[in-house]
Amino acid sequence: MNKVILIGRLARDPEMRTTSSGISMTRFTLAVSRPFNTQDGQQQTDFISCLTWRRQAENVAKYCTKGSQVAVEGRIQVGSYDAQDGTKRYTTDVVCDNVTFLGTKASNTNFNNENYNSGESVSSAPTADVSEDPFKDFGDEIALSDDDLPF
Repeated sequence: MNKVILIGRLARDPEMRTTSSGISMTRFTLAVSRPFNTQDGQQQTDFISCLTWRRQAENVAKYCTKGSQVAVEGRIQVGSYDAQDGTKRYTTDVVCDNVTFLGTKASNTNFNNENYNSGESVSSAPTADVSEDPFKDFGDEIALSDDDLPF
């Protein structure tokens, strides 16, 4: 099985090209943090080359920019080509079947401009006021016995 799921941020703006037969292809680099730190406490990041095709490629090129957070689902594809200097070069890419945008363009821009260079942690989770009973308007209390439960 060849399946890849990654969550990260675009390391640079995506580059869209069109094949001679008119099919759109977008290439981008995804920066993915490793789930552990080095011995000296540094966080390491992998920069992973990704490709997407057709309508998905057009959407990535249109709506994503450097710093956009995305989740990608796809497969690893390896290839090779002969470089101009006569050497053989090998490539490894994630061919994305699905790219999910994880945030709005405004929140990604806000993240990049304000917090990326300052090193602050970002929390976009909404906060709720728990001082009031959230179930107060749901009606009368219902009494259940153990015989009413299906397990």
